[in-house]
Amino acid sequence: MNHPGIYDEIEILPVALLQQQRQLVNELRKLADSLKLDFGWHYLLDLVWIIPRLGTVRGKRIIDAGAGTGVIQWYLAEKGAEVISVDRASRANLPLRFRQRFKVRGLRQSPIPDLNTPRQTVKNGMSGSPGGLATQAREITRSLSPQRATGAVVIYNQDLQNLADISDASVDAVVSVSALEHNSPENLPNVVKELGRVIKPGGALVATLGAARDLDWFHEPSSGWCYTEASLRRIFDLPAAAPTNFDCYDELFQSLRNCTELRDNLARFYFTSGNNGMPWGKWDPQYQPVGVCKVIR
Repeated sequence: MNHPGIYDEIEILPVALLQQQRQLVNELRKLADSLKLDFGWHYLLDLVWIIPRLGTVRGKRIIDAGAGTGVIQWYLAEKGAEVISVDRASRANLPLRFRQRFKVRGLRQSPIPDLNTPRQTVKNGMSGSPGGLATQAREITRSLSPQRATGAVVIYNQDLQNLADISDASVDAVVSVSALEHNSPENLPNVVKELGRVIKPGGALVATLGAARDLDWFHEPSSGWCYTEASLRRIFDLPAAAPTNFDCYDELFQSLRNCTELRDNLARFYFTSGNNGMPWGKWDPQYQPVGVCKVIR
């Protein structure tokens, strides 16, 4: 990747990023709305921290680790990247609305395809397009028409600990938006090592996770681990000189709790369940997001 502004670092994400990156925030909101996607409660912070660190992505090959159907893969594809979308949960029946706009294919065709055909997706009843046969037929037709995005998304349903179908040093970068924390402290080093294996020298792993002040701990409602600065340095093998702002942990956390923009824009799904990062939609942050950038040498 060789983006001149990228370096090893750990940064708790300040809410000031929302104003500093206002144009990007607006662009991401517009894209998510057009794709009928909701943001996790802090994901805008994560995204506007990660994306500028990638520099120009046109023509680059980038892994989105723990991608689901999240917005960053579609954003990078619109900017001309080939994004390998990796998640252990299957997206074989990816809703057709994504295929209408983006070039999407599966990495593997056998023994189990990573991506079903539009017709098979409709047959499986997971097209994301409610309605009769006529509506489904129109969805299929549109999904087979030329897409607008210049890049592509390659669906790869696989555990991050074993990217067996991706060669050593074959991607320009790996991004991960609040996904790696769903690995235990015992497994996360294996995931980081495997992600590092596939990145070219000069490229980087740019990820966001949950931050912990003094001890690693598990946030049960969201099934995610929060990690201290010491644990992040060890797991990502960062040098002692890599800068951090963990010394401002309490100040940054207070600013996050007082952030009306994030508080007033909680996604609807938070209000329907207690098993998420903001149970039952009550604004009460129990952790704050932290970004880690690891340059591969």
